[in-house]
This record gives sequence, C-alpha cells and structure tokens, in this order.
Amino acid sequence: MPEQEHTNHIIQPGTYAAIIITLMVLTGITVGAAYVNLHQYNIVVALAIATVKATLVVLFFMHAKFSPKRTQLVIIAGIFWLAILLFMTLSDYVSRVDYRGVRFPMTQRVDARPVLRG
Repeated sequence: MPEQEHTNHIIQPGTYAAIIITLMVLTGITVGAAYVNLHQYNIVVALAIATVKATLVVLFFMHAKFSPKRTQLVIIAGIFWLAILLFMTLSDYVSRVDYRGVRFPMTQRVDARPVLRG
C-alpha cells in the first residue's frame, strides 16, 4: 500500500481572527438569550448556539476541515454515537414514573414542607 503524502493546509490568520470574533459574538448571543424568557425553548436555543460554536472549533482550530477522510469518518462516528446515547437517555427520561406515580417527576413542583394535621 503506497504511503500518502500528508500535506499541511495553511489557514490565513484572518480566518482565525474571523472565527474568534464569530465565537465571541455567539457567546454574547448565548448570554443574551439566557436573559430572554423563551420558556422550554431556552435550552434548545443555548444548545443550538453551542453546537455551532463547537462545529467551528472542530473544523478550523482542530483542522478537521482539511484532515483526511478517515479522520472525518471518526469524527462523524463519534457524533453519531453521541446522538444514540442522547436518544436513549431522553427516551428513558420520558418513560420515567417516580414512586408517587408522577409521570414526569422533574417537571412537577413538590412542596417540601411537611403537612401538619391535627
């Protein structure tokens, strides 16, 4: 099997500066979104922004955009595995019933004070 030449791709400093500025802007948007009441969609917005930021870091700072196909396959397989684990965890959470018979115990408010009878 012939050895392939591993060539280094040189990224211009302006690209790095643009990525850093984009990451800072997205961080500001994340902080701003935390102060906006989106009800149950706050976590969705925060995770979407975090996904975009993580993608930029992996593609440019970790040079995955210009890496060999085998490395890209390993990255995609890791993301696929994470998706499987998240799906299984969330499907377990949705099917949970606690000892009181409450279907979604984490979303129910429980009064911690003892009931006084008498």
